[in-house]
Amino acid sequence: MLGLVAMLAVPAAAHAAKPDRNLYVSLGDSYAAGYQPTAPGVGRTTRNGFAYQLPGLAKPRGYKLKLVNFACGGETTVSLLERKRECGKGLGPGGVKYGGTTQLKAAAKYIRAHKQKIALITVSISGNDVTACARAADPVPCVQAATTSINANVTKIAKALRKAAGSKPKLVGITYPDVILGAWVANPPNQDLARLSVVAFQSIINPALKKAYAAGKGRFVDVTAATGAYTPLEQLTDLPPYGQIPQAVADACNLSYYCEFGDIHARTSGYKAIAELIAKTLPKRS
Repeated sequence: MLGLVAMLAVPAAAHAAKPDRNLYVSLGDSYAAGYQPTAPGVGRTTRNGFAYQLPGLAKPRGYKLKLVNFACGGETTVSLLERKRECGKGLGPGGVKYGGTTQLKAAAKYIRAHKQKIALITVSISGNDVTACARAADPVPCVQAATTSINANVTKIAKALRKAAGSKPKLVGITYPDVILGAWVANPPNQDLARLSVVAFQSIINPALKKAYAAGKGRFVDVTAATGAYTPLEQLTDLPPYGQIPQAVADACNLSYYCEFGDIHARTSGYKAIAELIAKTLPKRS
């Protein structure tokens, strides 16, 4: 009798087992969609993006993540909340199509429908909100004005995602490498813009993003700091074909296409650096 009871208990226990949380939902812009240029003004979304590299990097921590990518190239914090047209070519490879609704609503709906299986949600947004400031006569006031909107919008995004997901899934918001440091070696060079870009990230953009993601009980990953942007500009290194330049500028050149093509997007190594930082936020599973 005891043996029979034990046998009957096995299916019940299996039925009651917690579902495997293995879904990874990505939202955001061209960084999340994996865009890379092949020449100035020419490029496409690729599987080299951080969202595509992350599942492989999360395996050693005990995760078998399946990517569900809603990201759309060109997205801003405003359009993520308001755009309803098809993303088109801005989607990452295998990305979810969701015309007729916003990226946020489409992702939140999916998250609610798969609530018990969501392990991780990442958001990469705000870069396109401030890109035009690099061409402004005085970039800092431009960034400050844009950041007011970024803070409000990203707070809404983070809270909506947390409400849809519940308390269990990990919510991670990222910032960017300071690729504008590459202006140091641009043609023509703009060392003042390179210096101001560090101020913009360190003192304005990243503090606002950290606060906004915290409002949704999310983790903020400071990619800018982790990729060497705050290394003192007096610290020099040699990087062909530019010669002796600040180490922070060399890091920007190696991580992105800004120095080569004037393009803000990351090289495969740059996207890998972001994916590694996100992977480190995941608690190890036995």
